[in-house]
Amino acid sequence: MPDDAAFQFPHGPPAMKTVPATVRAWLILVAAMIFVMIVLGALTRLTESGLSMVEWKPVTGVIPPLTEQAWQEELQKYLSSPQGRLVNRDFTVPEFKQIFWLEFFHRLWGRLIGLVMALPLAWFWIRGQLSPALKPRLVALLVLGGLQGVLGWAMVASGLVDRPSVSHYRLAAHLLAAVALYAYTVWLILELGPQTARRDDPGTRRKASALIGFVFVVMTFGALMAGLRAGLAHNTFPTMSGYWIPPGMFDLSPWWINIFENGTTIQFIHRWLAKLLVLGVLVLAWRSRRPEGYAAGGMALVQLCLGIATILSGVEIALASAHQAGAVLLLTTLLVVRHRAIPSRAQPLSAIVGR
Repeated sequence: MPDDAAFQFPHGPPAMKTVPATVRAWLILVAAMIFVMIVLGALTRLTESGLSMVEWKPVTGVIPPLTEQAWQEELQKYLSSPQGRLVNRDFTVPEFKQIFWLEFFHRLWGRLIGLVMALPLAWFWIRGQLSPALKPRLVALLVLGGLQGVLGWAMVASGLVDRPSVSHYRLAAHLLAAVALYAYTVWLILELGPQTARRDDPGTRRKASALIGFVFVVMTFGALMAGLRAGLAHNTFPTMSGYWIPPGMFDLSPWWINIFENGTTIQFIHRWLAKLLVLGVLVLAWRSRRPEGYAAGGMALVQLCLGIATILSGVEIALASAHQAGAVLLLTTLLVVRHRAIPSRAQPLSAIVGR
């Protein structure tokens, strides 16, 4: 109205400010660190270093042994554990250091992720640079990251009682939680990024959603396979030691327990689910005919080759680690496909309304 100014009424909608680019850059750093953590976890598992530290000290654990006496004490603690007693009872300090340092850096990296997540979050929050919609999502990310550390210790603890290895169920849960945390971070990054490539494509959206879920299923059996060292059971392709359906798949009773605890059965399931996943991603790429779809299809083929190479090599450490990293990269491409098949929001996640 003409007399609005006299009463100091604002004209038009409330002022809108978007989240600064530094917030998205920070989340990209967090996602990259989680990705590195997943690869470090693979290396720790493949080198059987995960049980080298038999205590969980969230604060004082950042300081490694600094003297020869401290190293001897740490070694004695390890030699009293199941793995130390039954597998590496003749370890010397230099041999022990080889497995200790990898697990130490794995845990230290997890703490660094927590700091890189918490400190900038507090900074951006205090300075009012986060939108109301973004704040609870970032708090959830921080809390879930902390719980992931607890789950990691629960996994390690399962190998410190009466067995020289961790529970393959807890290992699978730890890996899947890390991957889910990474996927959640990537999704926030996509929500805060450019939205010009988005369009409403329900068909692609449904297919990508199904394939994302399928990736988690395939990774579950991959993790179970890794926890049971089932990758060493059959190192031929395309058959399993000359068999399309290998013997021994239902040796355990009841029959359904073979799906979760029989290494041969788990490898068989993982192989065929992986092939179906690759086929599904290639069909998605062909039907979508978009750059992100082609990227997903290409990554699926790379991941298939890495899986075959891992099997044929007898689970060589570098190839097996690359295979786990490849699964995460494939998931990333599918998240991009899924995100770009959604129409742009009327109210962006990055908007701060009524500052």
